[in-house]
Amino acid sequence: MTALLEVHDLYKIHAGTGDEFPVLRGVTFDVKEGEFVCIMGPSGSGKTTLLHLLSGLDEPSAGSVLLGGEDLARITDAERTAVRRRQVGYVFQFFHLMPNLTVAENIGLPIAIAGKNPDSEASRIHALAEKLGIAGRLGAFPHELSGGEMQRASIARALIGGQPLLLCDEPTGNLAQAAGREVMEELRRVCDEEGRTIVLVTHSPRDAAFADRLLFLVDGELQTEGELRGPGIAESDIAAALSRLAI
Repeated sequence: MTALLEVHDLYKIHAGTGDEFPVLRGVTFDVKEGEFVCIMGPSGSGKTTLLHLLSGLDEPSAGSVLLGGEDLARITDAERTAVRRRQVGYVFQFFHLMPNLTVAENIGLPIAIAGKNPDSEASRIHALAEKLGIAGRLGAFPHELSGGEMQRASIARALIGGQPLLLCDEPTGNLAQAAGREVMEELRRVCDEEGRTIVLVTHSPRDAAFADRLLFLVDGELQTEGELRGPGIAESDIAAALSRLAI
């Protein structure tokens, strides 16, 4: 399989912190097309910073991120934005739905940002919402939804543009146990049935067990020698790895 995402010797030092200690240190890995990769680590290990670099929302202090063969550090801000719109869907922990827009309008936002009329894609929005089990909520506003429904709407918004890469930042962190499992089952389905490439960061062993490959990020360094591979990574193996790495 071709690598959709290539990360080489990545470093990140946050400017203005008065501290030269890197948040990320020498991170190197790649993600193949259609692969579901989970990066696991404790709070403060650099997981969200890494996702921002992978999507081009931030620039590395050193090293490179190649997305679809394009080095994100060697292009302009405008070009990075264009690459991100073509290549990346983003699922956030805190949903980030627009409170004054309906579910249908929130899902259609990427279409509007691309300069198209979301009404022309109403049937596609409905079909995607139906797959995610929220077709009956398209006319509702975010405050009328459960946490699981809000996250499904967030996933639909991330998928509607057809981008091949889906980045997920602790997508079940604010959900009840049952709703969180349903969201992970949806992400696994999207990978298997639609061929989307997924990079998920989490501290949850349950969520990590849905991935094809599990990497561990500790104090800004990727522990590649502790990598686990699926399908069907056992939660007991994840727990053993976490214990070994003292996470």
